Amino acid sequence: MSPLAWREFSYWMRHYRRTWRGTVVISVANPLLFLTAMGVGLGRLVGPGSAPLHGTPYLQYLAPGLLAAASMQTAFVEAGRPVLTAVRPQGSYRAAVATPLEPRDVHAGHLLFVAFRLLTSASAFVAVLFCFDGFHTPRTLLLVPAALLTGLAFAAPIAAWAVGLDGPTPLMSLLRFVLMPLYMFSGTFFTIGQLPAALRVLARLTPLWHGVDLCRGLAEGTATAGSVLLHTTYLAALAGAGLVAGRRAYTRRLHG
Repeated sequence: MSPLAWREFSYWMRHYRRTWRGTVVISVANPLLFLTAMGVGLGRLVGPGSAPLHGTPYLQYLAPGLLAAASMQTAFVEAGRPVLTAVRPQGSYRAAVATPLEPRDVHAGHLLFVAFRLLTSASAFVAVLFCFDGFHTPRTLLLVPAALLTGLAFAAPIAAWAVGLDGPTPLMSLLRFVLMPLYMFSGTFFTIGQLPAALRVLARLTPLWHGVDLCRGLAEGTATAGSVLLHTTYLAALAGAGLVAGRRAYTRRLHG
């Protein structure tokens, strides 16, 4: 990474210093309330004896998937509208490329900040998990890098796409018609084995399912070397493709 990219990263960090308190509250309060309501409250109705859970308490089943889904949402929040706003005529990207920074530096620096946000949000979520029974094991810490990789698999392609937009409408369409269905039907709340056969095949092709299955396998200790390799390769390939596409898209838009 170019040393100039760190200047772009430092810009976003200075901006974040004015808003970090609100994000910390969201990163801690939201998972705490959601896990209490869904995992503990609803979990009393969905007992571990349910066939799809194979004896696993619902809270322990839900939490890893919810972490992966939260990383997807954080990726959208940090790599969607902020990129769209920054690329506008009066946005920070335009000011940055008027300096020695190149579009690739702007791209790398902003994505580095997004990775920072994904890392801190995942760490806060995992810290909340230690408040609940069933997560007092060292393998719970493995959820942090798994969630980070899941978030990057969304953030990099979203940033590459958002930098070419002229308005927020496509972003809202992405949230409504892509991310929310993924949130509901990628194994976060229930096993995809309960879906029709065609939808099960489709679900297994989505990055969120790979992130959910990776996080859940690590949390439960059921992940195999083969499954971890499959999921990490898929997610890393998607993040890498997004990085390559983003570098080209930033150069085309900011030097256009």
